[in-house]
Amino acid sequence: QVQLVESGGGLVQPGGSLRLSCVASENIFNFNIMGWYRQAPGKQRELVATINVGGITNYSDSVKGRFTISGDSAKNTVYLRMNNLKPEDTAVYYCAAGDREVFSDYGGEFDYWGQGTQVAVSS
Repeated sequence: QVQLVESGGGLVQPGGSLRLSCVASENIFNFNIMGWYRQAPGKQRELVATINVGGITNYSDSVKGRFTISGDSAKNTVYLRMNNLKPEDTAVYYCAAGDREVFSDYGGEFDYWGQGTQVAVSS
């Protein structure tokens, strides 16, 4: 069974930075696509960023220029570097992996999901 484990969340001041990590139970090259989604209280889950097996990235307009997704196959890990965090970034962040290079804002096409890590941006 594929497992994805997120870490790195926490409380941070506006303008601060965090790096989230997603450790997979197998080589990340086994998946055509991996990504990060988030869900704030009372809102639907939404796309943050994706990266495919060739290293091509995709970002939500709301995080473009502030967040960076990357992968380290030697560590079975995908990262999300978050800079210039804003209160609106507060959410539970989920790592996801898919066998097909198909994705949507909601992420229903992904095959595997982690349990999530909480990010809170507040002064």
